[in-house]
Amino acid sequence: MGGFFGVTSKKDCVMDLFFGTDYHSHLGTRRGGMAVYGKDGFQRSIHNIENSPFRTKFERDVEELQGNSGIGSISDNEPQPLLIQSHLGSFAIATVGKINNQEELIRKAYEIDHIHFMEMSGGKINATELTASIITQKQSLVEGLLHAQKEIEGSMTILLLTPEGIYASRDRYGRTPVMVGRKEDGFCVSFESFAYVNLGYRDYHELGPGEIVLVTPEGTETLSRPQSEMKICSFLWVYYGYPTSSYEGVNVEEMRYHCGQILAQRDMGRTDAGPSAPGAAESSQALPAVHPDIVAGVPDSGTAHAIGYANESGVPFARPFIKYTPTWPRSFMPQNQSQRNLIAKMKLIPVDVLIRNKSLLLIDDSIVRGTQLGETTEFLYKSGAKEVHIRPACPPLLFGCKYLNFSRSNSDLDLITRRIIREREGDQVPKEVLQDYADPDSQNYKEMVDTIRERSNFTSLKYHRLDDLIRSIGIAPEKLCTYCWDGNEGHGACGGCKGMSTQTKQR
Repeated sequence: MGGFFGVTSKKDCVMDLFFGTDYHSHLGTRRGGMAVYGKDGFQRSIHNIENSPFRTKFERDVEELQGNSGIGSISDNEPQPLLIQSHLGSFAIATVGKINNQEELIRKAYEIDHIHFMEMSGGKINATELTASIITQKQSLVEGLLHAQKEIEGSMTILLLTPEGIYASRDRYGRTPVMVGRKEDGFCVSFESFAYVNLGYRDYHELGPGEIVLVTPEGTETLSRPQSEMKICSFLWVYYGYPTSSYEGVNVEEMRYHCGQILAQRDMGRTDAGPSAPGAAESSQALPAVHPDIVAGVPDSGTAHAIGYANESGVPFARPFIKYTPTWPRSFMPQNQSQRNLIAKMKLIPVDVLIRNKSLLLIDDSIVRGTQLGETTEFLYKSGAKEVHIRPACPPLLFGCKYLNFSRSNSDLDLITRRIIREREGDQVPKEVLQDYADPDSQNYKEMVDTIRERSNFTSLKYHRLDDLIRSIGIAPEKLCTYCWDGNEGHGACGGCKGMSTQTKQR
């Protein structure tokens, strides 16, 4: 995954670019970069940020870079922004997304006389460089951006820094967000809407799916109008998005409160789940199916979900373990899974008095491999917990994301759900069988969840339903991508959403 930030201003933009890019550090772990354009042309700096935060690596660069416009990037994969010289002129490019038909696009590039690509470790081609090569196959940058959106299978949002301004192109189905902010002396372009607030910018325009705009210090110009069809990733609100950001008008923190409320309502036996007025839980005659002493969120992304659950259920919210941030401030590093598991364990410090002889209900954003949450549960039992009830804030992950890698799995079999399904069904599982496992009312679903509960030693396990998740977000179901849960690119007719009204409230 990754994030980006761009600035075009009537004065030097480097400090705004530096802080705005740094605010995207939660979205990537491997590379950070900034490129600026000024009186001396293009300048660029890229650093490895696997073992040191972006801010630390780029403090010296801020003193050396100068320019009135620039773009920055945080990336999990390829180094960027890249500087490109072509028949369309010179530009810097940064991207966020995933290319599924890379081999086909490379072959096409060779066929039209593209001579070579820089090869990265492991024989891979830089996806951002490949995107640039597709853009330069056309006779203008706008034609090239449209061509890239058409040719790339997967998802690709693009920023181009040119002498005349910044071209911003949101991916074809709007799976990732692009916001434009404005202040007196310029504009910015950002993945995360919160990244520019403390820099003095205010919301100006949110790009629609496939929309292309040119941003200059004087304003924005729409070069290609947005498409009507959108499939924005639902996992943005559940996990990846920063709490202070909003996408399509829906704030991440507020959505997580709603999510927790609905999880609590399900536990209380209220099937008319939906965000309710304050005090609704107190007046309910239904009793919780479980009786925890405290509700806690697995930090950081589970915290807001847990607050929503506690507010609705009346069960006190507490923090039985605290994340140690002075030396482990970032969300998920390094890339190696075994090291990541160790660091996840080292970051969380227990509070004995809130664990010993207590029944705990934990809310985590999701269960992917099941390793970390299982180890956390075992640790809580060893610390004296009586019960550990688990409420994931999203449905069971059944498909590794093929659009943005949001579920962080290299293979579907990395997912605990798919390993259990393979044990039950064999290596070749038809799609209709997988969709039955996605239906929370099916017997296969219930048996799969119970197996996960048993193997992880949870006292109880109840996932968020897909229809409840969509209701938590609150925008039209057909505008959401739910692929990692039901295998559908957008909202499909999975069992978890049977009978759901298409009149879902749009915020």
